[in-house]
Amino acid sequence: MKSIQEILKSRPWLGWLIFLATVAVVFLLGMLASSIMERRAEAIFAYTPEVKFPAEEPRSSVWGELFPREYNSYMKTADTSFRSKYNGSANVDMLDESPRMVVLWAGYAFSREYNQGRGHFYAIDDIRNTLRTGSVPSIQPNTCWTCKSPDVPRMMKTEGPAGFYSGTWDTKGAEIVNPIGCADCHDAKTMNLHISRPALIEAFEAQGIDISKATHQEMRSLVCAQCHVEYYFNKKKTEGVAYLTFPWKNGTSIEDIEKYYDEAGFSDWTHALSRAPMLKAQHPDYEVYSTGVHASRGVSCADCHMPFISEGGLKFTDHHLQSPLNNVANSCQVCHREETEKLISDVYARQDKIIENRNILETLLVRCHVEAKSAWDLGATDDQMREILTDIRKAQWRWDFSAAGHGNSFHSPVEISRIIAGGIAYSQDARVKLARVLASLGANKEIPYPDISTKEKAQAYIGLDMQKFKAEKKNFLETVIPEWVKAGAEREKSYYK
Repeated sequence: MKSIQEILKSRPWLGWLIFLATVAVVFLLGMLASSIMERRAEAIFAYTPEVKFPAEEPRSSVWGELFPREYNSYMKTADTSFRSKYNGSANVDMLDESPRMVVLWAGYAFSREYNQGRGHFYAIDDIRNTLRTGSVPSIQPNTCWTCKSPDVPRMMKTEGPAGFYSGTWDTKGAEIVNPIGCADCHDAKTMNLHISRPALIEAFEAQGIDISKATHQEMRSLVCAQCHVEYYFNKKKTEGVAYLTFPWKNGTSIEDIEKYYDEAGFSDWTHALSRAPMLKAQHPDYEVYSTGVHASRGVSCADCHMPFISEGGLKFTDHHLQSPLNNVANSCQVCHREETEKLISDVYARQDKIIENRNILETLLVRCHVEAKSAWDLGATDDQMREILTDIRKAQWRWDFSAAGHGNSFHSPVEISRIIAGGIAYSQDARVKLARVLASLGANKEIPYPDISTKEKAQAYIGLDMQKFKAEKKNFLETVIPEWVKAGAEREKSYYK
């Protein structure tokens, strides 16, 4: 066998080849080491800025000067182009999608207008523009601003929660100008996640839970739970003030919350047709998510809606809060190895089945309200109607709880299916009892189902004067809002100069 020296002597070009390969390897290793050092330095530089603005700074653009990657991704919430089969960021008129909702909310402001929420970027615009906020003076309390702006914790710091909640919605319009942003979730000194609204802390305290001991992973859901929850305005806590309260004293299940409301004798409104004392679910996203498989596996809201992304040598949280279905690679496929089309089709299959039963419940509820009105018109007594109205309240509470939460059919499909099934059972019980009452009053024929094939027909059926509401809103937008915008700009100019 020839030695290495003999081989190199017989083939001199081979030595040069080995030399050049060694040089290339050393060069590449040097480049890799340099890149690692550069990325480390970049990461240290990017994540240790000196914060000079005040703790209550509500302008995300100011935070963005120090955290440009996060801010630039947050600004993408202005994009409303994505729409999935049942959700997304587009401005969808849900009353157009399902005119039955108009009848279900008869006597309540949601029957005027209910649009699917857009991105956080539009929080201020959307609350100003909706027909539910009415005109000036407003029928809504200042409490309605609570989840819309980082200006809220700024004002609560000086006024206190009760002071902020007091008064009508229009009295603080010039102060609330910045849409949901950095200060809502982050401590300005440490950049740690923190709770900026007292209602969530108070809700956990009512259960004997110290939220200050929550882990960072838990906080990646709890900052969302400040707003994406069921709540009501407790006017008994502070006399004359619509104090924001989460009804979690008994727990966070639909039955626990219902028990809380029943014991408090609370209802959001009395239905204009059936006269039932109704409950309006807000958006119990956190409560429903907590019953799902992702929560049980320790997956946070942010893991799916604000996944980590890499840019250069940096890993940071994507602040483009959006549906995971528009970002499958960074959200779903981090854990699930299926193809994108397969993952999306699985989500839609679950949603389709739940929506099918939810539509059945909606139709049954319309019949309940219409038939109850007929019973009252024929002279039914309070004693005859009491149990029926309780059944209607329970049935619609289950429908609303399943419909109001964004993404409920995905977050916890088994629990939502259970809730809807309960609603169907209660609505059928109500109709059986109504049939007996109607028969006793001489009505032995089927009560006709109203023509509510469009939003406009449904609104006319329940007696809404939509031209009046639209005229009031038009005047509000043309006269009041410009003054708010001007006053807000002047306040910020003087306050932050």
